[in-house]
Amino acid sequence: MAETESILRISSLKKYFPIQRGFFKKNVGTVKAIDDVSFDIHHGEILGLVGESGCGKSTLGKCILNIVRPTSGERLLKLNDRYINLESMNKEETKEYRRTVQMVFQDPHSSLNPHMTVYNILREPLLLLNNEKDKSKTQAIIENAINMVGLKPEHLIRYPHSFSGGQRQRIGLARAIITQPKLIVADEPVSALDVSIQAQILNLLKEMQELHKLTFLFISHDLAVIRYLCDRIIVMYLGHIVEAGVKGDILNSPMHPYTNALLEVIPKGDKSLLGTKKLLQGELPDPVNIPSGCVFHPRCPYCRDVCKAEVPKTVVKDERLVKCHFPLNF
Repeated sequence: MAETESILRISSLKKYFPIQRGFFKKNVGTVKAIDDVSFDIHHGEILGLVGESGCGKSTLGKCILNIVRPTSGERLLKLNDRYINLESMNKEETKEYRRTVQMVFQDPHSSLNPHMTVYNILREPLLLLNNEKDKSKTQAIIENAINMVGLKPEHLIRYPHSFSGGQRQRIGLARAIITQPKLIVADEPVSALDVSIQAQILNLLKEMQELHKLTFLFISHDLAVIRYLCDRIIVMYLGHIVEAGVKGDILNSPMHPYTNALLEVIPKGDKSLLGTKKLLQGELPDPVNIPSGCVFHPRCPYCRDVCKAEVPKTVVKDERLVKCHFPLNF
C-alpha cells in the first residue's frame, strides 16, 4: 500500500430496494442490498471487495459511482484537497467527480458502443469531461492511452466487434484511464474472460497501478484473483462487511468463518487436504428474508444459540475488522 491518505470515505451506507407488486404498486417487502457499511479507500492502493453473487458488491460499486443513490449514509470523496459529499455536489463538482472516478465494466462486449470506432469511444470522455477540443492533443492523448493498455494506434480505426474479449477489456480500461482519474471501480473485470486472458488483464492492472499510482476498488467473487492483485481485502456477506484487513492478515489468519470458507475452496495443490476442508454449505439466504442475529449463522459450522438471536458487534483489532460473536484466530 503506497499511502494511507483516504481518497474515499464511506460511512454507515445503506441501500434498500422496495419490492412493489400489484396494480397499485404496493410495497410488500424490502431488499437490504447494503446494510450499514463503512470503510475507506486509501490513495494508491488496490482494495479488493469479495463475496458471493448477491452479497451487494456491485450495488456498493454503483453507489460509489453515483449510478445508484443510497438510502442513507455518507460518501465523501477527496477533490482538490478537500472532501465533498456526493449527495450535495454542485454542477462543477459533479463534472470533476466524473473525471476523478471511472469504471471498468464486467462485460467488455456490452460496455462498448458497437457503432463507434475505438478512437471515438476514447475521444468521447475527453470531449464531455475534459473539454479537450484540440485535435492534435486529443490524438496524442488517445494514442498514449491505447499504447498503455498494450494495443496499437492502428486499432483506433476498428470497431469493438473486431476484437477479442481481452482486447475489448483493454479498450475499456483505456477509456477509464483517459481522463486521468484518481479512483477506478473495476466490477468483475476478468470474470467474462478465459483464464489465460484473465492473467494478462490482471498483470496490466497491477502494472498501471504501480506506474501511475492509480487507486482501484476491485470487485470480485473470486478470492484467488483478489489474493493475487489486492493490498487490502473487504469481505461482504448479504449486505454486510463481515471482515476487512490487510491482505496478508486476511489470507494467513482469517477471523470470520465465511472468510475461512472462501479460502478453503482456493486450490492448494495438496491432494492430501481433500476431505479435510470445512466447505461452505447451503445457499445464500433470500435478501428479502434476512436471517435473525448473525446473517451468516444458517451456514456457519461454528454457530451457537447467541448467533441466532443477537447481531454481532463489529470488532476492530490491529487494523483488522471482524463482525462475529466468536471470531477465529482472535
